[in-house]
Amino acid sequence: MRHFALPIPSLVICEMLGVPYEERKFFQTVAARLLRQDRTDEEFVAGKTALDDFLRTLVEAKRKEPQDDLISLLTAVDELNDVEIGGIAGLLLIAGHETTTNMLSLGTFALLRRPEQFERLRADESLLPTAVEELLRYLSIVNAFPVRIALEDVVVGGVTIKAGQSVAVSVPAVNRDPALVDDPDTLDVGRPRSSHLAFGYGIHQCLGQHLARIELVSGYRGLIRRFPGLRLAVPPEEVRMRSDMIIYGAHELPVTW
Repeated sequence: MRHFALPIPSLVICEMLGVPYEERKFFQTVAARLLRQDRTDEEFVAGKTALDDFLRTLVEAKRKEPQDDLISLLTAVDELNDVEIGGIAGLLLIAGHETTTNMLSLGTFALLRRPEQFERLRADESLLPTAVEELLRYLSIVNAFPVRIALEDVVVGGVTIKAGQSVAVSVPAVNRDPALVDDPDTLDVGRPRSSHLAFGYGIHQCLGQHLARIELVSGYRGLIRRFPGLRLAVPPEEVRMRSDMIIYGAHELPVTW
């Protein structure tokens, strides 16, 4: 993780926002604290406060000495105050590296568990964009979208949802719906692109999806070129997964080559 999956999106998001790369340890630690499912309210408040203080100082510095980065551009927008800019930057900082980091690790794990799929990519790199879409469909780093509240009674799939009731959509269930894709439980890096909700839908689509796709294709390409003989160093069942985190992935992925 720390040698491959984490540095790629961390460096990219730091460059994009204008965050000094040497500060990456700070926001990686804060992100881990905020995204733990078993965090206490006190831990969340402490992490959020530390991040807000860090970003407020950074925004103030960008206002005084603008540079070629997103935060500097946002300071030039009259409609946004420092708190709003800090909020935007914080969301991008956390979401912009945690999601892609875990998709890189989870996708690598999936490919190494199916060596024939890894070999297909090594033999034909033109499959990489298709493979990324298939990995996004086959794997889910987030199990459910934010809860929605019904504004009125509605019937979905023969089930009545009353006004005021909450509904959560299961991302893995949708992405493996046999009505949308044949043999959905099989990973096929050559599968024609199929519909998936990895990045949401409609007005709720992830704004960073295009950047994430570029990072994933580039990351996997570099991996298969540099380590064509890559394989797991431990049995799959010994890989520690992030079941304790909101964003799913692997805590670490021991490999050899």
